[in-house]
Amino acid sequence: MNLLKPKKLRLGDKVAAVSLSWGGAGDSNMLWRYEVGKKRLEEEFGLKVVEMPNTLSGTEYLYNNPQKRAEDLMMAFKDPSIKGIFSCIGGDESVRILPYIDYEVIKNNPKIFIGYSDTTVIHFICLKAGISSFYGPSILSEFAENVEMLDYTKHWINKVLFDKSPIDMIEPSPMWTSEFLPWEEKNKLIKRRLNSNTGYELLQGKGKVQGNLIGGCLEVLEMIKGTKVWPKLKIWENSILFFETSEEKPNPTYVEYWLRSYGSMGILQKARGIIFGKPYDNHYYEEYKRAILKVVREELKLYDLPILFNLNFGHTAPMITIPYGAKAEIDCELKRFTILESGVI
Repeated sequence: MNLLKPKKLRLGDKVAAVSLSWGGAGDSNMLWRYEVGKKRLEEEFGLKVVEMPNTLSGTEYLYNNPQKRAEDLMMAFKDPSIKGIFSCIGGDESVRILPYIDYEVIKNNPKIFIGYSDTTVIHFICLKAGISSFYGPSILSEFAENVEMLDYTKHWINKVLFDKSPIDMIEPSPMWTSEFLPWEEKNKLIKRRLNSNTGYELLQGKGKVQGNLIGGCLEVLEMIKGTKVWPKLKIWENSILFFETSEEKPNPTYVEYWLRSYGSMGILQKARGIIFGKPYDNHYYEEYKRAILKVVREELKLYDLPILFNLNFGHTAPMITIPYGAKAEIDCELKRFTILESGVI
Protein backbone atom coordinates (compact mmCIF):
# COMPACT_ATOMS: atom_id res chain seq x y z
CA MET A 1 0.00 0.00 0.00
CA ASN A 2 1.60 3.24 -1.14
CA LEU A 3 -0.57 6.22 -0.23
CA LEU A 4 0.25 9.89 -0.67
CA LYS A 5 0.72 11.64 2.66
CA PRO A 6 -0.79 15.10 3.16
CA LYS A 7 1.18 18.08 4.42
CA LYS A 8 1.15 18.68 8.15
CA LEU A 9 -1.06 21.29 9.72
CA ARG A 10 0.47 24.55 10.94
CA LEU A 11 -0.80 27.22 13.30
CA GLY A 12 -3.12 29.53 11.43
CA ASP A 13 -4.07 27.01 8.75
CA LYS A 14 -7.59 27.15 7.38
CA VAL A 15 -9.55 23.92 7.74
CA ALA A 16 -13.03 22.98 6.55
CA ALA A 17 -15.84 21.54 8.64
CA VAL A 18 -18.01 19.13 6.63
CA SER A 19 -21.25 17.23 7.31
CA LEU A 20 -21.05 14.09 5.16
CA SER A 21 -23.66 11.94 6.91
CA TRP A 22 -25.89 13.13 9.76
CA GLY A 23 -26.55 16.86 9.44
CA GLY A 24 -27.11 17.59 13.13
CA ALA A 25 -24.39 20.24 13.36
CA GLY A 26 -26.76 22.68 11.66
CA ASP A 27 -29.90 21.87 13.62
CA SER A 28 -31.10 24.70 15.85
CA ASN A 29 -30.79 22.64 19.03
CA MET A 30 -27.30 21.41 18.15
CA LEU A 31 -25.62 24.47 16.67
CA TRP A 32 -24.31 25.52 20.07
CA ARG A 33 -22.31 22.31 20.28
CA TYR A 34 -20.84 22.77 16.82
CA GLU A 35 -19.73 26.26 17.91
CA VAL A 36 -17.99 24.76 20.97
CA GLY A 37 -16.05 22.37 18.74
CA LYS A 38 -15.17 25.09 16.26
CA LYS A 39 -13.97 27.38 19.06
CA ARG A 40 -11.80 24.61 20.51
CA LEU A 41 -10.19 23.90 17.15
CA GLU A 42 -9.41 27.58 16.81
CA GLU A 43 -8.31 28.38 20.36
CA GLU A 44 -6.55 25.16 21.41
CA PHE A 45 -5.16 24.03 18.05
CA GLY A 46 -4.61 27.38 16.36
CA LEU A 47 -6.67 26.63 13.26
CA LYS A 48 -9.15 28.77 11.35
CA VAL A 49 -12.38 26.81 10.78
CA VAL A 50 -14.66 27.51 7.82
CA GLU A 51 -17.91 25.86 6.83
CA MET A 52 -18.70 24.57 3.38
CA PRO A 53 -21.98 25.77 1.78
CA ASN A 54 -24.03 22.87 3.20
CA THR A 55 -22.19 22.06 6.44
CA LEU A 56 -24.89 23.65 8.59
CA SER A 57 -27.89 22.98 6.35
CA GLY A 58 -29.42 20.64 8.93
CA THR A 59 -30.51 17.04 9.21
CA GLU A 60 -33.50 17.01 6.85
CA TYR A 61 -31.86 18.86 3.99
CA LEU A 62 -28.62 16.87 4.07
CA TYR A 63 -30.46 13.56 4.33
CA ASN A 64 -32.43 14.42 1.22
CA ASN A 65 -29.42 15.78 -0.68
CA PRO A 66 -26.41 13.45 -0.50
CA GLN A 67 -25.03 15.05 -3.65
CA LYS A 68 -24.71 18.35 -1.77
CA ARG A 69 -22.67 16.63 0.91
CA ALA A 70 -20.36 15.27 -1.79
CA GLU A 71 -20.11 18.72 -3.39
CA ASP A 72 -18.91 20.14 -0.06
CA LEU A 73 -16.23 17.45 0.15
CA MET A 74 -15.08 18.08 -3.42
CA MET A 75 -15.03 21.84 -2.85
CA ALA A 76 -12.93 21.44 0.30
CA PHE A 77 -10.40 19.26 -1.52
CA LYS A 78 -10.24 21.61 -4.53
CA ASP A 79 -9.72 24.79 -2.50
CA PRO A 80 -5.93 25.33 -2.15
CA SER A 81 -6.43 27.65 0.82
CA ILE A 82 -7.95 24.78 2.86
CA LYS A 83 -5.25 22.62 4.48
CA GLY A 84 -7.42 20.08 6.31
CA ILE A 85 -10.96 18.71 6.39
CA PHE A 86 -12.69 17.80 9.66
CA SER A 87 -15.84 15.70 9.78
CA CYS A 88 -18.54 17.19 11.99
CA ILE A 89 -19.95 13.78 12.98
CA GLY A 90 -20.68 10.30 11.67
CA GLY A 91 -24.15 8.90 11.11
CA ASP A 92 -25.33 5.91 9.13
CA GLU A 93 -25.51 6.72 5.43
CA SER A 94 -22.33 8.36 4.15
CA VAL A 95 -22.38 5.56 1.59
CA ARG A 96 -25.07 7.51 -0.30
CA ILE A 97 -22.47 10.08 -1.46
CA LEU A 98 -20.48 7.49 -3.45
CA PRO A 99 -22.10 8.24 -6.85
CA TYR A 100 -21.04 11.87 -6.62
CA ILE A 101 -17.31 11.53 -5.85
CA ASP A 102 -14.55 12.69 -8.21
CA TYR A 103 -11.53 10.60 -7.19
CA GLU A 104 -9.14 12.61 -9.37
CA VAL A 105 -9.95 15.75 -7.39
CA ILE A 106 -8.94 14.00 -4.16
CA LYS A 107 -5.85 12.39 -5.69
CA ASN A 108 -4.62 15.70 -7.09
CA ASN A 109 -5.23 17.65 -3.88
CA PRO A 110 -3.98 15.51 -0.98
CA LYS A 111 -4.74 17.09 2.36
CA ILE A 112 -5.66 15.98 5.85
CA PHE A 113 -9.10 14.45 6.24
CA ILE A 114 -10.17 13.20 9.70
CA GLY A 115 -13.19 11.55 11.29
CA TYR A 116 -14.40 8.14 12.47
CA SER A 117 -17.45 5.86 12.67
CA ASP A 118 -19.62 6.33 9.53
CA THR A 119 -16.79 8.48 8.20
CA THR A 120 -15.08 5.14 7.47
CA VAL A 121 -16.81 5.47 4.08
CA ILE A 122 -14.87 8.64 3.26
CA HIS A 123 -11.62 7.06 4.41
CA PHE A 124 -12.14 4.32 1.84
CA ILE A 125 -12.94 7.00 -0.76
CA CYS A 126 -9.55 8.54 0.06
CA LEU A 127 -7.94 5.11 -0.05
CA LYS A 128 -9.31 4.52 -3.55
CA ALA A 129 -7.99 7.95 -4.58
CA GLY A 130 -4.57 6.98 -3.25
CA ILE A 131 -4.19 9.35 -0.31
CA SER A 132 -3.81 8.71 3.40
CA SER A 133 -6.52 9.96 5.76
CA PHE A 134 -6.93 9.83 9.52
CA TYR A 135 -9.26 7.78 11.72
CA GLY A 136 -9.72 10.14 14.62
CA PRO A 137 -11.87 12.71 16.43
CA SER A 138 -14.88 14.50 14.95
CA ILE A 139 -16.00 18.03 15.73
CA LEU A 140 -19.29 17.36 17.53
CA SER A 141 -18.08 14.36 19.54
CA GLU A 142 -14.54 15.09 20.69
CA PHE A 143 -13.62 18.68 19.86
CA ALA A 144 -16.95 19.78 21.35
CA GLU A 145 -16.63 17.63 24.45
CA ASN A 146 -18.13 19.16 27.58
CA VAL A 147 -15.85 21.34 29.73
CA GLU A 148 -12.57 20.10 28.21
CA MET A 149 -11.07 17.80 25.63
CA LEU A 150 -9.10 14.91 27.14
CA ASP A 151 -5.32 15.38 27.06
CA TYR A 152 -4.64 11.96 25.50
CA THR A 153 -6.85 12.79 22.51
CA LYS A 154 -5.27 16.23 22.14
CA HIS A 155 -1.76 14.79 22.34
CA TRP A 156 -2.31 12.40 19.45
CA ILE A 157 -4.00 15.05 17.31
CA ASN A 158 -0.94 17.27 17.74
CA LYS A 159 1.53 14.44 17.22
CA VAL A 160 -0.13 12.93 14.15
CA LEU A 161 -1.43 16.00 12.30
CA PHE A 162 1.05 18.76 13.23
CA ASP A 163 4.34 16.80 13.43
CA LYS A 164 6.11 15.10 10.52
CA SER A 165 8.41 12.99 12.71
CA PRO A 166 7.62 9.26 13.24
CA ILE A 167 4.56 8.82 15.45
CA ASP A 168 6.32 6.18 17.62
CA MET A 169 4.96 3.99 20.42
CA ILE A 170 1.37 4.55 21.52
CA GLU A 171 0.87 3.88 25.20
CA PRO A 172 -2.58 2.88 26.47
CA SER A 173 -4.61 5.66 27.99
CA PRO A 174 -4.71 5.35 31.80
CA MET A 175 -8.45 6.05 31.75
CA TRP A 176 -11.49 5.75 29.51
CA THR A 177 -15.13 6.74 29.32
CA SER A 178 -18.08 5.95 27.09
CA GLU A 179 -20.53 7.88 29.23
CA PHE A 180 -22.93 9.81 27.03
CA LEU A 181 -24.33 13.08 28.32
CA PRO A 182 -27.31 14.19 26.20
CA TRP A 183 -26.25 16.98 23.88
CA GLU A 184 -28.31 19.65 25.54
CA GLU A 185 -26.87 23.06 26.32
CA LYS A 186 -27.73 22.67 29.99
CA ASN A 187 -25.20 19.80 30.20
CA LYS A 188 -22.23 21.69 28.78
CA LEU A 189 -20.63 22.28 32.19
CA ILE A 190 -20.80 18.62 33.23
CA LYS A 191 -17.74 16.36 32.91
CA ARG A 192 -18.05 12.72 31.97
CA ARG A 193 -16.97 10.17 34.58
CA LEU A 194 -13.63 8.48 33.89
CA ASN A 195 -12.79 4.83 34.57
CA SER A 196 -9.40 3.18 35.09
CA ASN A 197 -8.12 1.41 31.99
CA THR A 198 -6.54 -2.05 32.01
CA GLY A 199 -4.26 -1.48 29.03
CA TYR A 200 -3.80 -3.65 25.96
CA GLU A 201 -4.53 -7.37 25.92
CA LEU A 202 -2.73 -9.81 23.66
CA LEU A 203 -5.19 -12.43 22.47
CA GLN A 204 -2.61 -14.43 20.52
CA GLY A 205 0.71 -14.09 18.68
CA LYS A 206 4.46 -14.04 19.26
CA GLY A 207 7.35 -11.79 18.35
CA LYS A 208 6.97 -8.61 16.30
CA VAL A 209 5.02 -7.99 13.11
CA GLN A 210 4.83 -4.95 10.87
CA GLY A 211 2.19 -3.89 8.37
CA ASN A 212 0.29 -0.98 6.84
CA LEU A 213 -2.78 0.25 8.69
CA ILE A 214 -6.23 -0.24 7.18
CA GLY A 215 -9.62 -0.70 8.84
CA GLY A 216 -12.43 1.23 10.49
CA CYS A 217 -15.81 0.68 12.11
CA LEU A 218 -16.97 -2.89 11.49
CA GLU A 219 -20.63 -2.02 10.97
CA VAL A 220 -19.77 0.66 8.40
CA LEU A 221 -17.31 -1.57 6.57
CA GLU A 222 -20.24 -3.91 5.97
CA MET A 223 -22.02 -1.11 4.08
CA ILE A 224 -19.21 -0.67 1.55
CA LYS A 225 -18.40 -4.31 0.80
CA GLY A 226 -18.91 -4.82 -2.93
CA THR A 227 -19.02 -1.09 -3.74
CA LYS A 228 -16.51 0.71 -5.94
CA VAL A 229 -14.46 1.77 -2.90
CA TRP A 230 -13.93 -1.75 -1.52
CA PRO A 231 -10.21 -2.51 -1.99
CA LYS A 232 -8.88 -5.37 -4.07
CA LEU A 233 -7.32 -8.23 -2.16
CA LYS A 234 -3.76 -7.06 -2.87
CA ILE A 235 -4.41 -3.85 -0.90
CA TRP A 236 -4.93 -5.94 2.23
CA GLU A 237 -1.60 -7.76 1.88
CA ASN A 238 0.88 -7.22 4.72
CA SER A 239 -1.60 -5.07 6.60
CA ILE A 240 -2.29 -4.43 10.24
CA LEU A 241 -6.07 -4.32 10.41
CA PHE A 242 -7.73 -1.95 12.88
CA PHE A 243 -11.32 -2.78 13.76
CA GLU A 244 -13.78 -1.31 16.25
CA THR A 245 -17.50 -1.40 16.97
CA SER A 246 -19.90 1.49 17.44
CA GLU A 247 -22.13 2.78 20.22
CA GLU A 248 -24.80 0.45 18.87
CA LYS A 249 -22.91 -2.32 20.71
CA PRO A 250 -23.51 -5.03 18.09
CA ASN A 251 -24.16 -8.54 19.33
CA PRO A 252 -20.99 -10.69 19.36
CA THR A 253 -22.64 -13.02 16.87
CA TYR A 254 -22.44 -10.23 14.29
CA VAL A 255 -18.75 -9.74 15.02
CA GLU A 256 -18.36 -13.46 14.24
CA TYR A 257 -20.29 -13.05 10.98
CA TRP A 258 -18.25 -10.06 9.88
CA LEU A 259 -14.87 -11.57 10.72
CA ARG A 260 -15.92 -14.81 9.04
CA SER A 261 -16.58 -12.85 5.85
CA TYR A 262 -13.07 -11.36 6.00
CA GLY A 263 -11.76 -14.89 6.27
CA SER A 264 -13.92 -16.02 3.36
CA MET A 265 -12.48 -13.21 1.22
CA GLY A 266 -8.92 -14.11 2.22
CA ILE A 267 -8.31 -10.79 3.94
CA LEU A 268 -7.43 -12.15 7.38
CA GLN A 269 -5.00 -14.57 5.76
CA LYS A 270 -3.23 -11.63 4.05
CA ALA A 271 -2.94 -9.55 7.23
CA ARG A 272 0.14 -9.41 9.45
CA GLY A 273 -1.84 -8.55 12.59
CA ILE A 274 -5.04 -7.06 14.01
CA ILE A 275 -5.72 -4.37 16.60
CA PHE A 276 -9.19 -4.02 18.12
CA GLY A 277 -10.57 -0.91 19.75
CA LYS A 278 -12.12 -0.84 23.20
CA PRO A 279 -15.78 -1.89 22.98
CA TYR A 280 -18.25 0.89 23.68
CA ASP A 281 -18.79 1.14 27.43
CA ASN A 282 -16.76 -2.11 27.73
CA HIS A 283 -20.00 -3.88 26.75
CA TYR A 284 -19.43 -7.42 25.41
CA TYR A 285 -15.75 -7.05 26.34
CA GLU A 286 -15.18 -10.76 27.02
CA GLU A 287 -17.73 -11.89 24.44
CA TYR A 288 -15.99 -10.00 21.64
CA LYS A 289 -12.69 -11.60 22.54
CA ARG A 290 -14.27 -15.03 22.34
CA ALA A 291 -15.89 -14.21 19.00
CA ILE A 292 -12.59 -13.01 17.55
CA LEU A 293 -10.69 -16.11 18.64
CA LYS A 294 -13.49 -18.42 17.54
CA VAL A 295 -13.16 -17.22 13.96
CA VAL A 296 -9.43 -16.51 13.73
CA ARG A 297 -8.07 -19.40 15.76
CA GLU A 298 -10.68 -22.16 15.74
CA GLU A 299 -12.15 -21.75 12.27
CA LEU A 300 -9.35 -20.24 10.17
CA LYS A 301 -6.48 -21.86 12.12
CA LEU A 302 -4.52 -18.60 12.02
CA TYR A 303 -2.73 -19.42 15.25
CA ASP A 304 0.19 -17.07 14.60
CA LEU A 305 -1.78 -13.97 13.63
CA PRO A 306 -1.09 -11.39 16.38
CA ILE A 307 -4.21 -9.82 17.86
CA LEU A 308 -4.01 -6.88 20.25
CA PHE A 309 -7.25 -5.90 22.00
CA ASN A 310 -8.58 -2.90 23.96
CA LEU A 311 -6.85 -0.07 22.13
CA ASN A 312 -8.05 3.51 22.51
CA PHE A 313 -9.56 4.42 19.16
CA GLY A 314 -13.01 4.81 17.68
CA HIS A 315 -16.10 4.85 19.87
CA THR A 316 -14.43 5.50 23.20
CA ALA A 317 -12.71 8.41 24.88
CA PRO A 318 -9.94 9.37 24.86
CA MET A 319 -8.74 8.23 21.44
CA ILE A 320 -5.69 8.07 19.23
CA THR A 321 -5.54 9.23 15.61
CA ILE A 322 -4.65 6.52 13.08
CA PRO A 323 -3.19 7.33 9.64
CA TYR A 324 -4.33 4.97 6.89
CA GLY A 325 -1.48 3.23 5.11
CA ALA A 326 1.20 4.09 7.69
CA LYS A 327 3.52 1.26 8.70
CA ALA A 328 2.87 0.03 12.24
CA GLU A 329 4.21 -2.68 14.53
CA ILE A 330 2.69 -5.03 17.08
CA ASP A 331 5.17 -6.29 19.67
CA CYS A 332 3.53 -9.36 21.18
CA GLU A 333 6.06 -9.90 23.94
CA LEU A 334 5.77 -6.35 25.30
CA LYS A 335 2.10 -5.83 24.27
CA ARG A 336 3.08 -2.68 22.42
CA PHE A 337 1.63 -0.89 19.44
CA THR A 338 3.85 1.50 17.49
CA ILE A 339 3.29 3.56 14.37
CA LEU A 340 6.72 3.56 12.78
CA GLU A 341 6.41 6.50 10.43
CA SER A 342 4.82 9.92 10.28
CA GLY A 343 1.28 10.48 9.12
CA VAL A 344 2.16 13.74 7.34
CA ILE A 345 4.98 15.35 5.39
